Amino acid sequence: MSSPAAEAARRRTFAVIAHPDAGKSTLTEALALHAHVIAEAGAVHGKSGRKATVSDWMEMEQDRGISVASSALQFEYAPAGHVGEPYVINLVDTPGHADFSEDTYRVLTAVDAAVMLVDGAKGLEPQTLKLFRVCKTNGIPIITVINKWDRPGKAPLELMDEIVAEIGLQPTPLYWPVGEAGDFRGLLHRGEGGAARGFIRFERTAGGSTIAGETHLDPAAAAAEQGAAWETAAEESELLSADSADHDQEMYLAGDTSPVIFASAMLNWGVHQILDTLCELAPAPGPRAADPAALAAATSAMDDSRAPGDDFSGVVFKVQAGMDAHHRDKLAFLRVVSGAFDRGMQVTHAQSGRSFSTKYALTVFGRTRATVDTAYPGDIVGLVNAGALAPGDTLYAGRRVQYPPMPQFAPEHFRTLRAKSLGSYKQFRKAIEQLDAEGVVQILRNDARGEAAPVMAAVGPMQFEVMQARMAGEYNVETVTEPIPYSVARRTDEASAPGLARQRGVEIFHRSDGAIIALFGDKWKLSFIEKEHPEFTLETLVAD
Repeated sequence: MSSPAAEAARRRTFAVIAHPDAGKSTLTEALALHAHVIAEAGAVHGKSGRKATVSDWMEMEQDRGISVASSALQFEYAPAGHVGEPYVINLVDTPGHADFSEDTYRVLTAVDAAVMLVDGAKGLEPQTLKLFRVCKTNGIPIITVINKWDRPGKAPLELMDEIVAEIGLQPTPLYWPVGEAGDFRGLLHRGEGGAARGFIRFERTAGGSTIAGETHLDPAAAAAEQGAAWETAAEESELLSADSADHDQEMYLAGDTSPVIFASAMLNWGVHQILDTLCELAPAPGPRAADPAALAAATSAMDDSRAPGDDFSGVVFKVQAGMDAHHRDKLAFLRVVSGAFDRGMQVTHAQSGRSFSTKYALTVFGRTRATVDTAYPGDIVGLVNAGALAPGDTLYAGRRVQYPPMPQFAPEHFRTLRAKSLGSYKQFRKAIEQLDAEGVVQILRNDARGEAAPVMAAVGPMQFEVMQARMAGEYNVETVTEPIPYSVARRTDEASAPGLARQRGVEIFHRSDGAIIALFGDKWKLSFIEKEHPEFTLETLVAD
């Protein structure tokens, strides 16, 4: 059996991030198609009888053609000419809608690289920018894919300038488009100094549902076949080199540059090139530092970090229930950080100190499940019936280790939630407890409102719809919501809470993790109180 360190070296764990409708779920399926995980790709919106996207399993996702929950897919892939064992790809699809930024943030704590998908017509959009900053803060290197090049869009050099201007990231294209947006002829494979290594021409397939054929031509043959389109691409490639837009591995890993590939996920053009680039350039799983606060509070020996070859450890980055209509189980998604995970092993839950059994462990993509017996650093494991686990929790074997907790985004929308029928109150409370633990929304409580009408706090209002839909579908509890007059939240403390509660337009709540949260009517009210009462503790709730 291979060592954990050797297994980690051939793993690539990444997430796809993008603005809604950039083609994220379509790309996820295209990657799976090229790795022969699925035989035929669907479409995000399931048009004209085509299959629904396999990663979108919720009814709400399929109805709206959007992803509202993350899902994970593992497959093996060997680039052409690769010698030795194939790479193991752990692909984590994420919600694109801004209302689910918190779920995406959790996923980004569990990956080693990201693919930033950009719509060739729209360029960088607000959600893309927000998620890029999260990657930058967490040291996650990014590969940029300019998608939908088969449709009319911006000029390629304009998109490169936009990336530099908007996010300060130097794009270093590896594959440059031959033909303008909407007239996608193929890709120029860039070499040293911008010189063309060759040309890749793609063949259309019926609806883009199967792998597109590829024809590789040398530069002379490409020039003869493509004429002016090739000349333009070759000239632009040389211009890029003059602007220092050539790949440098150290600068990429440092987050200063981003390799760029032009593609059409819907046509399956450029998909092999994306996979090959991930295998060649994206980092393998590496060491992870322990939580400084846990180290400071430790009363016995504790590891300050774990590397892939050390004893087993892992981090829970997401908890999800209701994925199997036949089983009322709760699934905890665990990223293996170090060592080998063996199904059935007894591990320790760092936050409670209790023993945890891993008898039921799965790999999960949408609602597709398969038992996993062994997993290595970088792999994503679904632990069944994990009611005691929450996002950010650490499981370990050997000497104690505890990784940093999962930060939460600052909520901007607030509504009360109550059951339509008093007869379903018991089930209502159970549903609230379980969905709160998953992080579907943040649940805020105080004595004045009571347990029957807690306040939901969310990054975006669509989270409220997911909460109600899941309560109805999974717990048979119909609910109603009502707005409350608050739009700003801050964390406070026991000393400041009584004084804040006496202020007009302020209400104090307790969150499930013990945090005391003050809600304000608007930012001007908050600003006034901060000015008049500098003695109050008021901290932002934005993820670091």
